Amino acid sequence: MSPWWRVLASGASRGDEAPWSTVPLAAWLTLAGALLANALWQPHVAAPAPSPPAALAAPPPLPVLRLVALGEPELLARLLLVGLFGPAASVGMAGPAAWMGLDYERLTGWLAALLELDPTGQAPLLAAARLFGEVPDPERQRRMLAFIRQHYVADPMRRWPWLAHAVFVARHRLHDLPLALDLARELAAHADPAGVPAWARQMHLFVLEDMGEVEAVKVLIGGLLASGRLEDPNERHFLEWRLRQMEQAAGDANQARRRW
Repeated sequence: MSPWWRVLASGASRGDEAPWSTVPLAAWLTLAGALLANALWQPHVAAPAPSPPAALAAPPPLPVLRLVALGEPELLARLLLVGLFGPAASVGMAGPAAWMGLDYERLTGWLAALLELDPTGQAPLLAAARLFGEVPDPERQRRMLAFIRQHYVADPMRRWPWLAHAVFVARHRLHDLPLALDLARELAAHADPAGVPAWARQMHLFVLEDMGEVEAVKVLIGGLLASGRLEDPNERHFLEWRLRQMEQAAGDANQARRRW
């Protein structure tokens, strides 16, 4: 009789399945022992420790990058993005604190260069908002928010989501309401109602309300309603409802004070 491995090989070559009964008991025991040894050993194998992010070099001047691009700046931007963030991707698995070792001044230089090479690309702003802007360091977070604000005005129709996220970070992570209000006003100043949703264009109203500036919010909402610029009936109905709600809350507060 042929050895069992020859039986399997001949069956595979013919396209037939060799019967499992042809495999000797010793082979089954060897396979089972190997699987058991692997299962017992695996918990004792230490996971590879993430390496610290490599030091960033200063980005080359933009004319040099355009020369290197050979007429394909968008392709070069994507390749640089992979080269810049790819080696550090494993570090990101350790949490936002892993990005603390990067030089953020050079980092913003690279992100700006990538936006210049590929103005319609969203990856640099996404990285600034959701990756490098999530580090537990207020100074670095503020640098990323400033970067997003600086580059928002060049293409508000595409870049408004990142500035809206910046408002969220300033409001809920940094607890800096003046900064959140400043960013929200910047968003509203350049937002086109045709492409930017109402909730994003009205973020400054909610921040003002958080700051206790209820009367200012009421004046602003009244001005918007009277301006005739609100073409969306749902947006108009929402603001009318919000104004009635605020006026009712103010009336209830006045009645409570009179009772006392």
